[in-house]
Amino acid sequence: MSGGIGVSTGVAAGPVARLAAPPELPEDSGQEPDPAGAAERASAALEAVAAELESRAERAGDTASAVLFAQAMMPRDPALQSKIADELAAGRSLPHAVAAAFGGFRAALEAAGGYLAERAADLDDVANRVVANLLGLPMPGIPAPGHPFVLVAEDLAPADTAMLDRERVLAIVTERGGPTSHTAILAKSLGIPAVVGCPAARDLTDGTTVLVDGGTGAVVISPSVDEVARAQERAAALARALAGSVGPGRTADGVAVALLVNLGAEGELAAAASADSEGVGLLRTEFLYLNRTTVPTVDEQVHAYSAVFAAFGDRKVVVRTLDAGADKPLAFVDHGDEPNPALGVRGYRLANRHPAMLTDQLTAIATAASNHDADVWVMAPMVSTPAEAAAFAELAHTHGLAVAGTMVEVPAAALRARQVLEECDFASLGTNDLGQYTLAADRMASELAGLLDPWQPALLDLVAMTARAGREVGKPVGVCGEAASDPLLALVFAGLGVTSLSMAPTALPAVRLSLAAHTLADCEHLAELALTARDATEARQRVAEAVH
Repeated sequence: MSGGIGVSTGVAAGPVARLAAPPELPEDSGQEPDPAGAAERASAALEAVAAELESRAERAGDTASAVLFAQAMMPRDPALQSKIADELAAGRSLPHAVAAAFGGFRAALEAAGGYLAERAADLDDVANRVVANLLGLPMPGIPAPGHPFVLVAEDLAPADTAMLDRERVLAIVTERGGPTSHTAILAKSLGIPAVVGCPAARDLTDGTTVLVDGGTGAVVISPSVDEVARAQERAAALARALAGSVGPGRTADGVAVALLVNLGAEGELAAAASADSEGVGLLRTEFLYLNRTTVPTVDEQVHAYSAVFAAFGDRKVVVRTLDAGADKPLAFVDHGDEPNPALGVRGYRLANRHPAMLTDQLTAIATAASNHDADVWVMAPMVSTPAEAAAFAELAHTHGLAVAGTMVEVPAAALRARQVLEECDFASLGTNDLGQYTLAADRMASELAGLLDPWQPALLDLVAMTARAGREVGKPVGVCGEAASDPLLALVFAGLGVTSLSMAPTALPAVRLSLAAHTLADCEHLAELALTARDATEARQRVAEAVH
């Protein structure tokens, strides 16, 4: 048995089919006879790749849509085309000039760290697609062996993951990636069991049977017939239990823990609204801004928000104001030259430079809310201080929005949670960023996966601190990071005093089932086990052993 990081729960067994490697670069033939013409061919290839990614985004219709639209912006960066021209002038052949230009940008992303370093794998995929286009070669796609299979790869790019067929792909195993990588997020949204950061993946060959447990992270190579049968029996029993899991989130003794969905693209709306949830815990509004060259008008925003509010009837919808900057730059905003964008002007901080964007957004949200029955809440991302929380809440209230809160994803906000919550109406913990900033660990670095694990006791300390502050001042505190979709960790959050959990719609039944099987006292005991553990591995093991 080997293993990695389980990022999407479920059990599956089947033969391996590996994702083929992209085309390799030929030898550098040197100076292009017509550098200007070569630069034009590069521009055409960059645009072709961008258009293909946009086409996939339009067809994806789920969480992948926003990811792919953001990736499509990469080949359209004028600085990239300028760098390719420089490499051509330096005497490189066209494919090598493209590879060198992308390599320089990759190094800059890695050096920036944080969110931008997280985009390095996406940039590699764009580079490979551009080079393949120039060489007249197709990019290898998802394998099609003619039967269901376990997809194995060094890593998966969004363009690969977005189009996975759940009927064919039984599970995913990758050598690289972390718990908040795009592979993890997209696999969870698709409901496909997945294990990332698995070193043994590099040695798995086509046709080898593997048993994958996306909950524990275990990968069993060449399992016995009995092992597979037992796993299938467990999976079938779980499927039956999940099918019967309906209604509001409650512990076994009736304590409410609201179960909400995350929503971040127009294509996700129908599935999210039809899910058995209590509303939206995180409406990411970036989809309105990222795939365009001009700021959306108030009327355009009203139309988009109205569609969401109408779809959810009288349920709660928590709208996060624009979280741009860092890995989500806007084409119509001068973000400046930041040495470390992950720690720079992003999220709520951008309002200091461009206040009209925030006021227009709040106007649009309030206008749309006034025409529908949805219980609309609004919150700001990347708030660090009580003063920022107070300023945002006052601005939102002035615009007619009755409930205004803040994301807690900066350790300072958690450390001063009581003061922050005294200045606003609620808080929502973004565990992905909070974990990254707390442990000083790049979210895409596989070798740092242990630090990035949401079971880290240090991260749970900050969650506990924020939830305790919420109880003291009588304000709700939710979790809307990917960690909320872990059925075991959901029990810990409930025990810490978290009042709501927001996740991908596919994760709702498992979390609901887990909560319904445990009393609040059980959850508080499990939370104590996790908080007093030495590390994330021990925290998870302690809770798993106590539950099972």
